[in-house]
Amino acid sequence: MRRAQDIMGLPVIEIESGKQIGSAKDFLIDRDWNLQGVLLETKTWFSAPRFVKWDDVISFGTDAITITGGQAVHSLEGELEQLYAERGASKLRGKPVMTVAGNKLGLMEDVYFGEQWGRKIVGYELTEGFLTDLQDGRKWLPAPENIVFGEDAIIVPADCEAQLQDVPTFQ
Repeated sequence: MRRAQDIMGLPVIEIESGKQIGSAKDFLIDRDWNLQGVLLETKTWFSAPRFVKWDDVISFGTDAITITGGQAVHSLEGELEQLYAERGASKLRGKPVMTVAGNKLGLMEDVYFGEQWGRKIVGYELTEGFLTDLQDGRKWLPAPENIVFGEDAIIVPADCEAQLQDVPTFQ
């Protein structure tokens, strides 16, 4: 399993030419919370945003993301552009996570995904603030089935409160 923050900023390398085509800026997430691609950092202010589809990523290594080739880079337009504006991974960070019962579980700090599990986000890292993080550590919430990404909060089922656990150590 990997944290989204560990991927941000990594160079994106084509394996056919060995050329760096950019660096990872964010993830693209669809309405069903499936990862659709990796948004690339733009080099100039007026250049169109570009992304690599999830299926064209070969691996998320510790030092780089490898992709199939230059044909894997696409312009971010239409529905995916709207989805990114609504819920790119960076748009999730800092939003309160609330249960339907009205209990705040914490603030979204990071998302976890696993290459072997496909495109699904598998969990969320929650924070209650810097001092609480130092004293008690952050919490990890396995991704629930029903989650609502709202304008001001992320809503999860009431039973998620019982599912909170210490952040696991992943390799």
